[in-house]
Amino acid sequence: MTEKKDFKVSVIIAAAGRGERAGFSKNKLLAPLYGAPALWHTLKKFDIPETDEVIIASSERDFKEISALAKYFGYKVVKGGATRTESVKNALEAVTGDIVLIHDGARPFVSRELILKCIDSVTLFGSAVCATPCTDTVATVNGGQISGFHDRNTLYRLQTPQGFFTDDIRRAYTLADGKNYTDDSSVYLEFCGCPHIVEGEESNKKLTFAEDFKTEIPQVCAAPTQRVGFGVDVHAFCEGDFVTLGGVKIACDKALLAHSDGDVIFHAITDALLSAAGLKDIGHYFPDTDQKYKNADSAQMCAAALKEVQKAGYVPLNISISVQAEKPRLAAYVDKIISNIAHVLEIATENVAVAAGTCEYLGFVGEGLGIAAYATVLLQEVKNG
Repeated sequence: MTEKKDFKVSVIIAAAGRGERAGFSKNKLLAPLYGAPALWHTLKKFDIPETDEVIIASSERDFKEISALAKYFGYKVVKGGATRTESVKNALEAVTGDIVLIHDGARPFVSRELILKCIDSVTLFGSAVCATPCTDTVATVNGGQISGFHDRNTLYRLQTPQGFFTDDIRRAYTLADGKNYTDDSSVYLEFCGCPHIVEGEESNKKLTFAEDFKTEIPQVCAAPTQRVGFGVDVHAFCEGDFVTLGGVKIACDKALLAHSDGDVIFHAITDALLSAAGLKDIGHYFPDTDQKYKNADSAQMCAAALKEVQKAGYVPLNISISVQAEKPRLAAYVDKIISNIAHVLEIATENVAVAAGTCEYLGFVGEGLGIAAYATVLLQEVKNG
């Protein structure tokens, strides 16, 4: 391969679609696939030394959630358009590399080898379009009847990534001037020349329908390991007029005594995450002897712990929290707490459960001396092919 110092390589991930054919209530790329949003797997595949920047094209609706996924990798997110063509054109404006690979967010099974072959092809031929030869007989059908056949020896099924020199494909998209295309090679062919084929991979399938999310796990995303973690936290009351629980500031005639903000929910979650991943406990990463954690935001501490868990190769699948408190009453705040937890853990709200109860005036909590929280989390291993 041409040494990476010769060319800066950028990547565009097209993720602004709705995925309506999958039949989900939201963008299919944010639907779970083997324990993480489908887009997570795609983003992880491009977190390699040979790529210098990754730009994700997102819809307005999904911008916040996709930005949360991108933040872990340090990727940039831009607003897409009404069509794939508009989204890629918008993303191209942010590209700073000499070479750009354009990839569908719905192809999470792409291999590193294929990515490198694309970069090589661009350096040698000026373009790279992943494709596999068509092995089936292909017919033209009109009104339910076959009206003709095609020579399958000349037919290929196109995939992504598709790579080009940035100046060439950017010029092509500018000349396209609002015309809609289904892929980037079509734009290149019309305004630049014949793109070069790179042999693709059968495993590099595109997630299109709901059943694609339920098929047997491909070898490049082989069966992941699941691990369970349990966390507990208790804080005593002290003088004050509010408590922070699950990132929500709640009026109370007491406060929670703590070095940080005393958020027992996020403390319990943090310990559950770390224990499930086989890491050290919250005190190791955020010691109460360190002044930089004085009055610290526990949600941010939990987000930092999540990064350690992700580095260890795991992502949260779901989490269950039980809070025990005689005061304050939490029913009115549970939905907001769930939303905050889902945002920090980068999972859907339906994968977060929060139960709140009292101790019937029994024990430490029952006597109104403090609040306790218990958390159980299920992690799933994420393998990078």
